[in-house]
Amino acid sequence: MLKAKIFVQLKASVLDPQGKAVTNSLHHLGFQNVLETRISKYIEITFSSDDETEVRKQVEHICDSLLANPNTETYHYQFETVE
Repeated sequence: MLKAKIFVQLKASVLDPQGKAVTNSLHHLGFQNVLETRISKYIEITFSSDDETEVRKQVEHICDSLLANPNTETYHYQFETVE
């Protein structure tokens, strides 16, 4: 079995109001050295297959069609073998 660990992030050019709110809160808590916070999504999907080529195709299709908005987000992933 393979587990895909998927990270979906806003493109650098896209404003992140949630991240800005977290940065402001951190400043209020005394963390003045925090310059910027960006909020991302982390998703794990476990597949019954061990065929990395096939699972890679499926992960890319899943990300392109559901998990990431190609206009505002990018994604990357890595695989882990599950016993």
